[in-house]
Amino acid sequence: MFTRALVFAGVTLSGLAASAAPAAIEGVKDIALHARDGKTVVIGRATFTPEGDKARFRIDLDTKKFTQYFLSMREFKCVEAQEILCHVPYPYANPDVVTASDPSWLEHALLFFYKNPADYGAKMSHGIIFTLTATKDGFAGKAQSIDLDEIAIPPDDRSKAFFTPDHRYDIPPGERWFESLTIEPHR
Repeated sequence: MFTRALVFAGVTLSGLAASAAPAAIEGVKDIALHARDGKTVVIGRATFTPEGDKARFRIDLDTKKFTQYFLSMREFKCVEAQEILCHVPYPYANPDVVTASDPSWLEHALLFFYKNPADYGAKMSHGIIFTLTATKDGFAGKAQSIDLDEIAIPPDDRSKAFFTPDHRYDIPPGERWFESLTIEPHR
């Protein structure tokens, strides 16, 4: 069963990266996590509805793929594997427009933190953001490290996505269990 999680607006088709073919930003696409052992876990769907040169999108997480955790006095939806990956909804209102050349609001809809199964509580300093790039079928994202504690206080300018490249850090290969995320047509 899917639950409605988030609704944001727009992805322009004109602002795509020159190196990528235009992304197909319409219809229903799977959101999949890719583990370092080669396995894929489809965690939900993104529905894109074109509106002129933009598209509205909605994120629906598949509740069957998540386990409810009560960590540090909060509930989280988490994917269990060699490492536990928990979804963290962005806590502030988002603007209505996201472009394919700047998918930062889509990235902020898919924030996570990781924890080892034996660890106690939520460590928001162990944040993960998937830095997205437009592809011919949707988006592909590489896991980068962020500190989710940085958004505990509302940003001064809420019209811009908080986690800019200055807040993101590369993760050495093999360090995290889920290394990438894709948003692409169901196969």
